[in-house]
Amino acid sequence: MKRIGRYIVRGLLGRGGMSKVYKVEIPRIGKIVALKLLDPHPVITRLLGEEAIRDLFQSEALKMACLNHPNLVAIRDFDEADGRPFYTMDYFFSNLGLLIGETRRTEKPSRTIRLDRAVDFARQTLAGLACLHHHGIVHRDIKPFNLLLDERNTVKICDFGLSRLRGEDVKTPPQLKVGSPWYAAPEQEQNPDSADARADTYAVGVTLYRMLTGFLPADPPQPPGGYNPDLDDDWNEFILRSISQQPSMRFASAGAMMAALDKLEHDWRTRRDRACLLAASESAAVSVSHSVPVRLRSTPVKCDPEQAASDFGVDALWRPADFIHNRFTAVGHELVRDTATGLVWQASGSPYPISWREAHAHVAALNKDGFEGLGGWRLPTAPELMSLLTPTPYGADFCIEPVFDRRQTALWSSDRRSFAAAWFVSTEMGFVAWQDFSAGCYVRAVCSDS
Repeated sequence: MKRIGRYIVRGLLGRGGMSKVYKVEIPRIGKIVALKLLDPHPVITRLLGEEAIRDLFQSEALKMACLNHPNLVAIRDFDEADGRPFYTMDYFFSNLGLLIGETRRTEKPSRTIRLDRAVDFARQTLAGLACLHHHGIVHRDIKPFNLLLDERNTVKICDFGLSRLRGEDVKTPPQLKVGSPWYAAPEQEQNPDSADARADTYAVGVTLYRMLTGFLPADPPQPPGGYNPDLDDDWNEFILRSISQQPSMRFASAGAMMAALDKLEHDWRTRRDRACLLAASESAAVSVSHSVPVRLRSTPVKCDPEQAASDFGVDALWRPADFIHNRFTAVGHELVRDTATGLVWQASGSPYPISWREAHAHVAALNKDGFEGLGGWRLPTAPELMSLLTPTPYGADFCIEPVFDRRQTALWSSDRRSFAAAWFVSTEMGFVAWQDFSAGCYVRAVCSDS
């Protein structure tokens, strides 16, 4: 059993130029945390020197330890193992990069996020940055994979390894690039030590552009409204200003950008609510022809990603290649019947995110208690869960009242990816992915309509 100090290693989460991040367990209490261990790449060591790298690592830990904000990752412990320093943080299962499906080929298209959720992510990021900037810290590496997400979609900014404290005398070697291509501001690429808070807000602007369009800004950037019909000229002006090549043309601070974003969202919600009232007054009943229900696989399977892509019927971004036209009917407050698939669902489900093994116990309890007078409750397969998905909503589609509880945004399936991981479905983002059994997802049980 590998250990780092007193911590039991449960897996490697990732590595960068100066460190590795592990998933570790605290002995005796079994709590999972993330551990960042100094382990620089030889090229970085040659550029900076061992002493400078060690100082940077300790400086990162000190900066994090001095900060207290709900949108910043908090450091929990600092120590050494075999002469190498490490620190621990809370462990989060997801991040914005995973949510939008960004890959190592950053330039490839990604999944889009509906406007209200994208604005929420951007606002939380700006709130965390405002705290950093107040303490004289410029992050210099804001990007989707450095925006961690908890089970309730709270953003946690992480990875302060490239951050710079005001007045800090650290000269960056000209060969060392600071920040991530596509997200780093132009002035940061030319002279990293001169970058100020506007370099961070530039990265937020690029991230928002990507969330709303599925693309990175071109050179020159095209108005995002050309990709997303929810974005009018005011949104185009706001986003293009935030990613201006000239720092002086951008918002002066994270707070100023957040205030402008709040006004834009308020105006958008007002227009949307008016449109919904109009749509409701003009609505008419539409008859739906009932055909033979679509039969979906109900038996759990174990499949790797290559097999799953075929079995689940997904596109390159793990979204349904085809959508089922559901015919949902609410049955009381607790059940939803779908005559298109012949399935009966819980309208809500587990009140809190739970592990995959706890998910099975949750379903067993439903059967034991005879939930809603029905039997045969089970954890749904991935294809069954995917039958609940719809394309990303735009405009008037926001007016539709969901028949399911919106709090359950990530649902466990009964299908396993391996002996330690299972597949889940994001009902909000409309894709299927996997997590290890210890991750926290919700449960929405299903049974056959008979």
